[in-house]
Amino acid sequence: MVTEIPEELRRATVPREGGAVWLASLPALLDELLQRWNCVPDGPAVSGQVGIVQPAKSGAHGDVVLKVSYPHPANVHEPEAYQTWAGRGAVQLWERDDERFAMLLERAGPERPYEVQPVDEAIRVAGGLVRRLAIPAPPDLPRVADRAPEWAEIVDRAAGRLPARVVHSARETVRDLCRHQPDTMVHGDLHLNNVLRGVREPWQVIDPRGWVGDPAYDAFTLLRTTAVGGRDLGLIAPEDFEPAVLRWLVIFAEAAELDREHVRRWAQVSAVVRAQQHFEWNTSRSDRETNDQLASILT
Repeated sequence: MVTEIPEELRRATVPREGGAVWLASLPALLDELLQRWNCVPDGPAVSGQVGIVQPAKSGAHGDVVLKVSYPHPANVHEPEAYQTWAGRGAVQLWERDDERFAMLLERAGPERPYEVQPVDEAIRVAGGLVRRLAIPAPPDLPRVADRAPEWAEIVDRAAGRLPARVVHSARETVRDLCRHQPDTMVHGDLHLNNVLRGVREPWQVIDPRGWVGDPAYDAFTLLRTTAVGGRDLGLIAPEDFEPAVLRWLVIFAEAAELDREHVRRWAQVSAVVRAQQHFEWNTSRSDRETNDQLASILT
């Protein structure tokens, strides 16, 4: 029987609407799903802020994880992404219960690429995965292009706060690139913690959003999380922050087989949108300063 709910998940879920009720039902739900899919627990459950992952042994599929997410719109399309990729660059989806936001997945990891090789090589791994994930998408997944009108409004609101050249560049990218995009799969939340040592392939992604659009869209989250995480951990000196971001952009573009300037423009507009949103949300001063800095670096 699964009874231990990780404290991180408990703290993050209780304040959400219906979170306490969902959390209370979770142990019984995990047990029910494990039995239905002929699995037994294989180690303690782990979690983030939106779901729980229970390692298990499956009679049909060997080493697996049972993932149950808090019901939220951001989690709706994850199964379709896995199903579309069918194990190409991503973990394999074995079973799904969409009503309960539950999936039985191939078990990967636990190593992340930055834990076993230099960060430059980890970025190269992620770029190569973006290339593999960029396959034709089914028609029923959300399109990144649909967000372009909202981005245009956000960029306009940044005028007068961010430098004029930064805002002008972002406006041009929304006009030129964001409104018309290819119908290819993108991860939607690509960072190095969402890349695990693979089973059938050297590295495989987890936790996709299941979006459709330009593969270059995934560059900014990867660059930002790697740079900010490296700086906060003391792995990047303040004076190395900008050179690292620009170096990783080049490495990512080459590995993903994307035009370098095309990737820079996508990362820049994403940085401007994030910077303005976080300014309006009044996040911490250090967060707002970092977002503004990234918008400038990428212009």
